[in-house]
Amino acid sequence: MIIGVPKEIKDEENRVAITPTGVAAFIAHGHQVLVEKGAGSGSGILDRSYEGSGATVVDSAAEVWQQADLVMKVKEPQPSEFQFLREGLILFTYLHLAASEEVTRILREKKVTAVAYETIQLDDGSLPLLTPMSEVAGRLALQVGAWCLQAENGGRGILLGGASGVRPGKVVILGAGISGSNACQVAAGMGAYVSILDVNPSKLRYIHDILSGHVTTLMSNRANVEEEVVDADVVIGAVLIPGAKAPKLLSRKLVKLMKPGAAFVDIAIDQGGCAETSRPTTHRHPIYVEEEVVHYCVANMPAIVPYTSTYALTNATLSYGLALADKGIPKALREDHALAKGLNAYQGKITHEGVAAAFGQVATPLKEAIGS
Repeated sequence: MIIGVPKEIKDEENRVAITPTGVAAFIAHGHQVLVEKGAGSGSGILDRSYEGSGATVVDSAAEVWQQADLVMKVKEPQPSEFQFLREGLILFTYLHLAASEEVTRILREKKVTAVAYETIQLDDGSLPLLTPMSEVAGRLALQVGAWCLQAENGGRGILLGGASGVRPGKVVILGAGISGSNACQVAAGMGAYVSILDVNPSKLRYIHDILSGHVTTLMSNRANVEEEVVDADVVIGAVLIPGAKAPKLLSRKLVKLMKPGAAFVDIAIDQGGCAETSRPTTHRHPIYVEEEVVHYCVANMPAIVPYTSTYALTNATLSYGLALADKGIPKALREDHALAKGLNAYQGKITHEGVAAAFGQVATPLKEAIGS
């Protein structure tokens, strides 16, 4: 196969879908790799590093898209890239289709085979290609949350770790998955008072054990969420339903009850956000104040640290990308149930239930789409 790696063009996205080591692996498997000039510059990877690993560096995105059988990206196709989508093309990237009816429609119309990083799921329920970025986002959440609390940003002027004779700030984390648990560890390490809520008692038990009881773990129900949120200095929304829209755990009424100058960091904004007051922001303009609460709703948080994020992501995506290239779609999906769950669209059909449900449609079963 010809593997194409275009430069990311989404606003302020500096990650790239493959490293020179990944290129070398594809070349070793007998594939050809095309990389757009400057694709890795935002992550500190030079064109000559790709060439040294066997890639062909081309001048334009059009050359990559038009020649590639399999395009590997970081973010979903942008409007200027829609013209390059075509039947038979395999697109392997973060898609978050449940939050974008436009991209979903275009992929169907163009009959693109779309495999989403975020819905590849192992038998134990874990999401191996979402995990590294969720880890990064969770760790960043405390960093940006603390920044939101600074007075010049409209925050309460609170230092999360407190000071001698001054009580620390309170951090409330909604969701104890990868993002939530990483945010929890960082918050506890900063010396904040931390509460974390989830519907899964096993996840709460794990966090309680590894942090030696330094955090408060609570079952997520309406009463507990409301009680904790109104008393928080920073609330981190880290809930996730794979492939589907995030549940709205914070109503506008509840946000209005939060302390003036409190901060809300919505990691779930990629999937529509978990508050009624959430709307996507950018790295250039990351925050806004609504109901006297500072909201941070950047949809691609890991892009703040592109070097770390690129290497963490490609460590996870490489084996799946190789499987798609080596075996082709039908065989690769039949042999790997985790990868099969990543298929979101195929020959004009939506194949992921969460995506279909987001738009009131019925998903086409995988066996019907690609054959048993």
